[in-house]
Amino acid sequence: MSVRRLDASTLRRWAHAAVAELINHTDEINQLNVFPVADADTGTNMLFTMRAAWAQADACEAVDDVTAVAAALADGALRGARGNSGVILSQILRAIAEVTAAAADDRDGVLADISGALLGTALRHAVTLVVTSMGEAVPGTIVSVLHDAAAAAEEAADERAELSEVVTASAQAAAAALDRTTAQLDVLADAGVVDAGGRGLLVLLDALGATLTGHSPARAVYRRPAEEPAPRPAARQSPSFEVMYLLSECDVDSVETLRVRLEELGDSVAIAASGFGDTGQAGAGHYSVHVHADDAGAAVEAGLAVGVPSRIQITSLRGGADRLPAGSWSRERAVLAVVDGDGAEGLFAGEGASVLRVEPDVPISAQHLLHALVKTGAAQVMVLPNGYVAAEEIVAGCAVASDWGIDLVPVPTASMVQGLAALAVHDADRRLVDDGYTMARAAAGARHGAVRVAAEEALTWAGTCKPGDGLGIAGDEVVIVGDGVVAAGAGLIDLLLAAGGELVTVLTGDEAPEVGQALVDHVHRHHIGAEVVTFHTGHRGDAVLIGVE
Repeated sequence: MSVRRLDASTLRRWAHAAVAELINHTDEINQLNVFPVADADTGTNMLFTMRAAWAQADACEAVDDVTAVAAALADGALRGARGNSGVILSQILRAIAEVTAAAADDRDGVLADISGALLGTALRHAVTLVVTSMGEAVPGTIVSVLHDAAAAAEEAADERAELSEVVTASAQAAAAALDRTTAQLDVLADAGVVDAGGRGLLVLLDALGATLTGHSPARAVYRRPAEEPAPRPAARQSPSFEVMYLLSECDVDSVETLRVRLEELGDSVAIAASGFGDTGQAGAGHYSVHVHADDAGAAVEAGLAVGVPSRIQITSLRGGADRLPAGSWSRERAVLAVVDGDGAEGLFAGEGASVLRVEPDVPISAQHLLHALVKTGAAQVMVLPNGYVAAEEIVAGCAVASDWGIDLVPVPTASMVQGLAALAVHDADRRLVDDGYTMARAAAGARHGAVRVAAEEALTWAGTCKPGDGLGIAGDEVVIVGDGVVAAGAGLIDLLLAAGGELVTVLTGDEAPEVGQALVDHVHRHHIGAEVVTFHTGHRGDAVLIGVE
C-alpha cells in the first residue's frame, strides 16, 4: 500500500479526487437532500464548490508550497460556494488553510506537509467556523458528522498514529455519525434518510484516504425508502429564492446586524468569513452570504447596508433546482476532445480544446466524461468523442450534464482526424446550434481510415493477409492489403482521394513514428494538387490515422 505525505502535490491530488468522487455520488447525495430545504441540490452544490476550489489550487503558482495551495483551495471555495452546503464546505477548507498557515508561522514560514495532528486540529477548527457561519449547530446535520470526524482524528493523532490512520479513523467515525443523523433530526426520520451534507463530507474524507493510500473503503449506497418519492423543489410555503453574494468592506459588528436582518427575511442563513483576501494573505471584511428568502431584492439590500456585495446570484427554489446560474461557469463555451497519445494531447490543446486522455484498457465512461466536462468550467461544451466513447456513455453523460445546467453537444467524430476537421471550424461566437451543426458537417466531410499491422494470416475483403502486412481500413472493412504500413497507407490515401479532396491529414501512432514523411512524399508525387500535413500523435492501436477533406 502506497502512503503519501499530505504535501502541496497531494493536496491538489485530493482536490481532483474529491471532484471525481462527488461526481460519482452527486445523484445519491441529491436524493437524500430534505433539510433545510428539499431542493435536491446538496450534491450538486458541493461538487461545484469543490470544483471552484480545485480550479484555484491548480492556478496557484506556488506549486510546492502546501500553505499556498491550502489557501488557494479555501479562497476558491469561498468565491465559488453554491448553496448552504457549499458555504459549509468553504469553511472546512478555510479551517485547513488557517491551521496550515499558523503551523507554517510557528516554523518560520517553512511547512513541508500537513501531519495527522494538524489535520485533526483543522477539522476541530472547521467545526467552530461552520457553527459560526450557520449561527447555530443543528444536531443531525453535517455539523454532527464533522464533530465526530474531528474527535476521532484528534484521538488518533494523540496516539501518534500515521496520517493515513488518522484519516481512516476520521472517516470511520464520520460514517458512524452519518448513520445516527436519521434519529437526530425529525425531518430526516420522517423521510428515512441520512443527512445529505454529512454524506458529502464522508465522500471528501474517503477521497482523502484514497489519495493517501490508493485504497477506497466500501460504503453503503444511501437511498430513500422505496415508497418515498424523490425530493422535489420547495413547496409554496417555503421561500422562493436562494440568494448568494460575496460581501466586502464589512466590519465584524455589522455581520451580526446582517444576520438578524436576513433571518427576518428568510431562513437557511449562512455568513462565512474569508480568512484570505485577493492575494491569499489573511484578511478581514470578506464574507460569503447565503439565504433563502421570498424577497431577493431585500436580501441584497441588506448586504448593501453593511458592505459591498458582488457576484450576486439569485436562483429560484420553485423549479430547476439542479441547474446552476450562469455565474457558476468561468467561460461560456468550450470544446472537449477525447484523445489518445501525448502528441494528440498537445495537438488538440494547442488548437484551444480541453482534453480527456484515453488510458490503456480503461473505457471512457459517462463518469469520466462528466469529470472532464466539469473541468472545462464552461456552460456549453462541444464534445469530440473521436471514436473513443461508446454511444450509450455519451447519452448518459448528456442526461446528467443537462440536469447540472451544462449544454453538452456531442459532435459525431469517429476518428481524431474528423475531430481536427470539426475543431478547425469551431466558433464560440456563433449560436450553439450553429456551431454544433457547422462542426458536425465538417466532421462528416472528412473521409477517414486507418492502417493496422496484421497479426496473423487471414482472409479479408481485399484478399489474404499475412503477419506484418499493412491493412488499410475504411469503415469496418479492410480495403487495402499492403506490404507494410507505408504501402497500405499510400493505397488508402489513393482510395480516399479518388472521390476528390484537397487536404490529407496523417496521424502516426506509437508503432509507426517514422512513416509520416514517406506518406507525405507519396502524396506529393501522385496527387500534385493536394496538400498534406502529418503529426506524430503517439496513439495506440492503429499504426496510422488518415483523413481527407
